Amino acid sequence: MKRQSSAHQHGETTIEDVATAAGVSVRTISRVINNSPLVNQATRLQVEQVIAHLKFTPSSRARGLALRRSFLIGLVHNDHNALVLDSIQRDVITATARSGYELITHPNSLESQAAIDEILAFVERSRVDGLIVLPPISGIPGLADALSDAGILAVALSSVPIAGFSDVIISKEREAGADVARYLMDLGHRSLGIVNGPVEVSSAQERRAGFVDEALSAGASVVEAAGDYRFASGVAAADHLLSLAGRPTGVFAANDIMAAAMLKVAAIRGILIPGDLSVVGFDGSMITQMLTPALASVYRPFGAVAQGAALRLIAQIEGKELPPRPDVRLRIIPAESTGPAKRF
Repeated sequence: MKRQSSAHQHGETTIEDVATAAGVSVRTISRVINNSPLVNQATRLQVEQVIAHLKFTPSSRARGLALRRSFLIGLVHNDHNALVLDSIQRDVITATARSGYELITHPNSLESQAAIDEILAFVERSRVDGLIVLPPISGIPGLADALSDAGILAVALSSVPIAGFSDVIISKEREAGADVARYLMDLGHRSLGIVNGPVEVSSAQERRAGFVDEALSAGASVVEAAGDYRFASGVAAADHLLSLAGRPTGVFAANDIMAAAMLKVAAIRGILIPGDLSVVGFDGSMITQMLTPALASVYRPFGAVAQGAALRLIAQIEGKELPPRPDVRLRIIPAESTGPAKRF
């Protein structure tokens, strides 16, 4: 006995049901759905009447049969920050759902050639129509050219320009780092510290360069500690910075997770925030309001960027005019974790 499809089991009308009722092929149904000129008017009217009678809602599969698309978009990442990734995924899905596309999320390694091979295999396997590539994956040397050579449409998010992608949306993170230095110095802090992100990642390089260059050019001192955007590295960095004889009074952590670690270590050591120490994070994620004290942070408009990337990719896929680039304005959101430097 032939097994019924899950759609039949749940009483849903399928494209095969419509084809059977109309006495035509599934491909003809998909052509009608996609307004193909290859269907004559009589057949079109007949199929449309059957669709209306059966209350059939076309699926992406039906559309794809005629247009030779999967109506799938891939999101490639190597982000260990669940708060950031969840926000991006939700907003991409909001944009893709409105256009009839589905999202497939693919975590990826960072080992250059292995990563490139892995992404190309993912595209081949999933048949996605295009990719949204998040940093730091977008900065892998040779990736943009490999995707271009393979004819794969890809919108990249990055803190620096990258040649080769069909589109790149850039956030000016060096400028944001400089803004943090000025913000802390305006509060009277002249002894500054920074918890860096991974040295090989462009976003971390940009944030550090902006902060350090601005601070030093204004005559402030800067001490640095290594980090990798994860909480454990933030704890180690905080232990180092807060153990120094001349510990900094204002610290910039290159993401909110490491800034949260700084707050925790300060609390354990009895260092008052913001009385003894001011801390600024980066991302403006939801964790900033969950902490005590609430964390000042550089806000990144994840929603606007994610949706903008998805809509620009879909426009490329469909051969339409690209919508405007999203506004990637980075700004500091003050909060309880910062205050004036103590006067001695």
